[in-house]
Amino acid sequence: MSESTAILLMMNNYLHDVATALLVASGYTLWLLGRRLEPSPGPDTLRYFVRLYRGLSRLALFSFFWIIAGGIPRVIFYKEFEWSNMAGRGQVPALIVKHILAFTLVLAGMAVWLKVRKRVAEIEERLGSPESNE
Repeated sequence: MSESTAILLMMNNYLHDVATALLVASGYTLWLLGRRLEPSPGPDTLRYFVRLYRGLSRLALFSFFWIIAGGIPRVIFYKEFEWSNMAGRGQVPALIVKHILAFTLVLAGMAVWLKVRKRVAEIEERLGSPESNE
């Protein structure tokens, strides 16, 4: 493997991990912000929350697609690029745990985004047409 390919794979792998964290962190951040809207926020606050949702949901969607797309070369080149001969077969259980944790985080991130999306739909219904509020 050439040095430039190795650097590209290394960057892909780092960004793949960052994308997983961003998906989860952005969803939980927005969910927490939404919880702070109670008990009765004004329409300007609700519109601001909807704008935050739209911006962060783009980040989450990009993160989700990066997780999928960035995972492909990671899987293809794992043995050649990431496999540690020093750790031998002992890294297989660690890899299994890592993937269980990563899948759990991605599913948790998606679940929280669905909750936030439902909340935003309720807010938009309360405010009226979302297009007229921008």
